Amino acid sequence: MNAPTVSIVIPAYNHAGYLGEAIQGVLAQDYPNIELIVLDDGSTDATPEVLRKYSGQFYWETQRNAGQAATLNKAWGMAKGEFLGYLSADDLLLPGCVSAAVEALQASPEIVLTYCDFELIDPHSRVIRTVRAREFDYREMVVSLTCAPGPGVFFRRAAFQRAGGWDTALRQMPDYDYWLRLGLTGAFKRIPRTLAAFRVHEGSATFAATPPEQADEPVRILRKYFGLTGVPAAIRQHEAQAISNALLVSAQLHLRAGRYRAASGCVRRAAVMYPGNLLQPRVVRQLANGLFNRLGHRLLWSLKRPRATDGRP
Repeated sequence: MNAPTVSIVIPAYNHAGYLGEAIQGVLAQDYPNIELIVLDDGSTDATPEVLRKYSGQFYWETQRNAGQAATLNKAWGMAKGEFLGYLSADDLLLPGCVSAAVEALQASPEIVLTYCDFELIDPHSRVIRTVRAREFDYREMVVSLTCAPGPGVFFRRAAFQRAGGWDTALRQMPDYDYWLRLGLTGAFKRIPRTLAAFRVHEGSATFAATPPEQADEPVRILRKYFGLTGVPAAIRQHEAQAISNALLVSAQLHLRAGRYRAASGCVRRAAVMYPGNLLQPRVVRQLANGLFNRLGHRLLWSLKRPRATDGRP
């Protein structure tokens, strides 16, 4: 296997407590040709101090706050790699992640993106559970809003150039919007190994209460997607079902933030658009997640919280 350059971008915003661990995970990879770029997106915490500790080991800079999507687009525009990836400042790459991705991409030219299984970890980096990602199914990703790629994603620069960058108007689900567009350029491949970690904590986007306009992003994303000219006919015929599912995801996000009236409205609209969706067991799990997910994680954190000891076993 030759060693093309792999460019990994970390967009850092007010995650100083986790950033060093994310950086160390990249620096510890066994792959020999990694370009690491960290952009501090106007953090107001100790992020610059953390980065100064790594002076000379990789490129970093501080910029005025621009948001995750704009920061990633800027960094990928600077990157030199044949393969591109990104890592949230509170997530981790586990040993062997980059090597496995490069091997899979080089073995199958038709593959444009790889993703892996990952650990779900708490604020103290303790494993909550292992997430076995779904095998990739583009139709399922569009229609059911299953976003298989998580941390540990790598994709070809050529596919990135065809798909365009992340939508800077999105805050909640810019990755999902991008995977939809990138998936039009080629297939994704799951690597069935646990090679990354996704952290859930009070400040993470998937845990925090979502503002109303961000909770409505799933519907906007799908409506924009079905307005593209390159959507296959076999996918386009499921537009009503997909929009209905997007409304149910919006309901989940409203529930998580305690906006029960807004959630109820989304469920009603979803039922009118595609009644069969409400008969699916996953919808019950999805709405229950919206009601109890944040409480459940807080309980887990409290149960696993390190106890102070006096030195005795």
